Amino acid sequence: MRFLWSDLLWLLLIVPVLVAAYVVALRRRKKMALRYPSLMLVRDAIGPGQWLRRHLPAALLLLAIVCALLGLARPSAVFTLPSEHQTIVLAMDVSRSMRATDMEPSRLGAAQEAAKAFIKELPSNIRVGIVAFAGTAAIVQTPTQNHEDLIAAVDRFQLQHGTATGSGLLMALSLLLPEAGIDLEAEVFDSRFSRRSGELPLEAARKSERKDFKPVPPGSYTNGAIVLLSDGRRTTGPDPLAAAKTAAERGVRVHTVGFGTKDGGPVDFGYQVIYMRFDEEALKAIAGITEGEYSYAGSAADLQKVYKNLTAKIALESRETELSALFGASAALFALAAAALSLLWFHRMR
Repeated sequence: MRFLWSDLLWLLLIVPVLVAAYVVALRRRKKMALRYPSLMLVRDAIGPGQWLRRHLPAALLLLAIVCALLGLARPSAVFTLPSEHQTIVLAMDVSRSMRATDMEPSRLGAAQEAAKAFIKELPSNIRVGIVAFAGTAAIVQTPTQNHEDLIAAVDRFQLQHGTATGSGLLMALSLLLPEAGIDLEAEVFDSRFSRRSGELPLEAARKSERKDFKPVPPGSYTNGAIVLLSDGRRTTGPDPLAAAKTAAERGVRVHTVGFGTKDGGPVDFGYQVIYMRFDEEALKAIAGITEGEYSYAGSAADLQKVYKNLTAKIALESRETELSALFGASAALFALAAAALSLLWFHRMR
């Protein structure tokens, strides 16, 4: 628990002052009782439960004051609660290295089965979008809650040349945040290599828009996330670390999954057989930049476990919740209880 207005906690110093004043008042009352004894005072001083009756209303009133002072300091705590409305974008590597058979029946087959199991286990209130990337990136399925459409989209994966991890990440980010103004044409299909001289007016306007953009803390976006699965090293397209920075500036977490055996698997390209390995360091860096998590899946069973863990993390999210109202309600209840007991036992407000 933390307090947003922690300076107000100094007001708790009032509590020992009130306790001291109460003790002084009791001593004065005791002296008055000794000076002017009566049967009523003797009756109030003896008998079972009299000590509790005398001090319980005052203790409840003191608790009410403590709760009220703590509520003024705006306490907050982090709770793990079910997600309300989230969108998850799966960015799946469909480069030709997915033909490798170091995972049964192949990397592609294992990835498809794990992705379908992941989709089936997600709560119905979570939308899922799918992006496939190889040499370029493409949207396979726009975000939907229809699990049948998502599973059909996974079954439609087609292997292609190249591995443009950065393109896949940027495409997934634009699908997750369609109103964020991410310029895919400029980022994914960079025109600087073909521009001879000068700068087009449209490009100047885009730079101006980027200047007006204000980054947010990494991981602060709670309405969605990206899950990036890759089995290969980037061979083309934009830098994936720069794409990760773009996601981090918008608060989006990217959970990455390294896929395939660390020694690599053989892929027959017809003219030669190549052992394909994935870039574990880059995937770790992407997750680190965006405050996501990196997971390694060296087998089909491992991949199933990774997706199962991701399902649990996505279905439950940690949120900071202010507790001022709770402390205020507690203060009111303690004060009402003190007043009720005082009226019941002593026929007066204490």
